[in-house]
Amino acid sequence: MKFFKWFYPGLGIKRWIFLCSVGLFMIILVALSAVKSFSRVNVLLASFATALLIFGIFLVITAIKNILRMFVRTLAPQKEEDLLDLIYQRRQERFLEKGPHVVAIGGGTGLSMLLHGLKEYTNNISAIVTVTDTGGSSGRLRDELDILPPGDIRNCLVALADAEPLMCDLFQYRFENGSGLKGHNFGNLFITALSKVTGDFERAIKESSKVLAIRGSVIPSTLEDITLVGEFRDGSRIEGETNITERDKPIKCVTLEPRNCRATKEALDALENADLIIYGPGSLYTSILPNLLISDLLKKVLESNARKFYIANVMTQAGETNDLSVSEHLRVLIEHTDPRLVDTVFINTAEVPPELIEKYRAEESEPVALDIDRIREKGYEVVEGDMALFGEQVRHDPKKLCNLIFNTLLNKKSAS
Repeated sequence: MKFFKWFYPGLGIKRWIFLCSVGLFMIILVALSAVKSFSRVNVLLASFATALLIFGIFLVITAIKNILRMFVRTLAPQKEEDLLDLIYQRRQERFLEKGPHVVAIGGGTGLSMLLHGLKEYTNNISAIVTVTDTGGSSGRLRDELDILPPGDIRNCLVALADAEPLMCDLFQYRFENGSGLKGHNFGNLFITALSKVTGDFERAIKESSKVLAIRGSVIPSTLEDITLVGEFRDGSRIEGETNITERDKPIKCVTLEPRNCRATKEALDALENADLIIYGPGSLYTSILPNLLISDLLKKVLESNARKFYIANVMTQAGETNDLSVSEHLRVLIEHTDPRLVDTVFINTAEVPPELIEKYRAEESEPVALDIDRIREKGYEVVEGDMALFGEQVRHDPKKLCNLIFNTLLNKKSAS
């Protein structure tokens, strides 16, 4: 009975099935006539047979094209109507599915920027995100509802999203008034509500990933309620990510409380299958290191045979990395973890415009000093290049950076 439903009135498919049948009949008729040996008749009918064959092929192609277009419009109405464009898009998606498995570790705007570029090269992306944020909307939700901070996770979900722009804008919308809502972000509230409905923060992230149709996965580094603790060079200590940066004193080291916290299984599985592991760009002490201070996660990173790239920041960060050169950034990273953590350091060599330097100096920030020779002396490879984007702020350019990353990775594979 299901077969006969194809012939129900109004489906618009019967005419194309009929047209295809007529075309096939013409092709078969010409083929059969060619088999028969009508010598004089064949000569007389050769021109007619050729025209009939061409017309039959034309009818079949037209019918199949319209049948396929009807299916495309029904199954994917939001896609462009041009069938060739859709086929090309599907081909690109298959190419991305075969891309390398990349694990990006960090948090904040630096990680989300990197993810924007990575998704143009592969769908096999795992973003391992810190959950130590104590400021802004995330901090309020953490304190009031006893939930892990969703802000950095939300930014990464939007960065990997393949959904309509309106949906991404909705997730990033911040309420500007309202006694309870002011300062909150819709995406943060959405993830929080989902975690309360499902009773599982990790599941809330997965469901949000489906809503945004992301490429890859976003994974919290741990599901435990951890606190970042900063120790300063004068011997004082303070708890809380925001408090550490606001103290504006030289940082000696950071640790996690509790120290025996465990990484999520998904994070460990992602590292197990990684072809490339990337740290940064982003806040050294408050975005990158909190992930690597989780002992079993660090152990899995060090055991991995994947290439390990560190993306050095373009500018120093006030209250966190004041006056640190690029080699000192690397030194801090290694002192907290292990010398085997990094294979290659990516360093921007494009000059920051003078007007931006003045702007950042007013905020106690300046371009990171490039003592590249000291990094090479320690045995680490350095990739130099223009990978910066200069606008109102200084950022890494996702396209330039990821182009360098994947060219370097490809060259390493070719050489091995």
